[in-house]
Amino acid sequence: MIIKVSISDLAKGHFVVDIAEQCGTYNLTRAGHIKSHEMIKDLQAKGVESVLIDTSKSIHDALTVELAEQDAAAAPLTLEVNKAQKLFNQSKQLQQQLFFDLQQGRTMNIGPLIDATQQTINAIFKNPDALICVINIRNKNQYLLEHSVSVAILMSVFAQFLKIEKNTIQQLAIGALLHDVGKIKIPDGILNKAGKLTRQEYLHIQEHVKFTIEIIKSTPNISPLSLEVAALHHERLDGSGYPLKLKQSEISNYGLMIAICDTFDALTADRCYKDGYTHIKAFSILRKLAHEGKLMPRMVDLFIKCLGVYPVGSLVELNSRHLAIVESRNQDDPINPKVRCFYNLDSRRYIMAKDINLAKESDFIIRGVKASDHNLDMNRIIEFLLLAG
Repeated sequence: MIIKVSISDLAKGHFVVDIAEQCGTYNLTRAGHIKSHEMIKDLQAKGVESVLIDTSKSIHDALTVELAEQDAAAAPLTLEVNKAQKLFNQSKQLQQQLFFDLQQGRTMNIGPLIDATQQTINAIFKNPDALICVINIRNKNQYLLEHSVSVAILMSVFAQFLKIEKNTIQQLAIGALLHDVGKIKIPDGILNKAGKLTRQEYLHIQEHVKFTIEIIKSTPNISPLSLEVAALHHERLDGSGYPLKLKQSEISNYGLMIAICDTFDALTADRCYKDGYTHIKAFSILRKLAHEGKLMPRMVDLFIKCLGVYPVGSLVELNSRHLAIVESRNQDDPINPKVRCFYNLDSRRYIMAKDINLAKESDFIIRGVKASDHNLDMNRIIEFLLLAG
């Protein structure tokens, strides 16, 4: 059972899964046992006020603590998500400050962007699924900020899947994080218009890429690769994209990747005037765009393989009339992942969370769903699963 305890009540042998409250910015590197009083003092010194502990793993024998620490299992997805969400929010705050500085006429400082993307890439190499899961937890009123961070995460996860080396991934992530920065020069009334755009409004929105290129070119120490990624995110293989109307032979592999990541996130994100599509529907649209000659078919297939048919962190409806969150994939059976069941659709209530390997059970997935399809909130779901342990 996961419970919250104050730092003054923390004891040797407790199994700490995460920080609950603090006055600093310290992040646990991983869950683990408290092996000494010095560890508690160190947490206090870092400003930690309370922590989450797993009572089922807490022990009180010193030797047993040492052995358990050596054999500790990986933290559940929901606990990793809690950490990943902090990283996501830090990147979003950085993006907000960056936009504000540019609106005030100040030159963009690339230093914090380098630090943020490095942390994100390290987290992705440790557990890409946790950050992908966080992308599902979105604020409809902060689309511009969250979209940029999400595209940077998707781009980094995709690049890692393609075995691109870390230094290059960081440059790709910076370009992805900045790909929509030019939208600060587009009026909010056009950006967030609920109805159909007029031709003039659509042409005005297209100018954001030119503004992005201008901003990046005027910023010291940004690599040409980061500029390339940001500049190409709306180009299409058939020449119908913008601003340069490039065709397939003129678009780099990185340009092909950012176009897919940007389109996928735009399709799946909830906005103030519309709900996003499920992952399955978004994959279907990506394949349709590839068939129409706008996106590279091979890259689309690799992207879907990277995220999985049912991406980790996505919600699914089971034949048993339950909702579940995808916890991990079965590589040999991609349509039957491992899930965590948490909600009864007939009684419309949360139930005791249960882990199910669909490859070994009679239950199966009916469809992918969004939390909003059943008047649920993704933040509340993650909170429930975290407390369920």
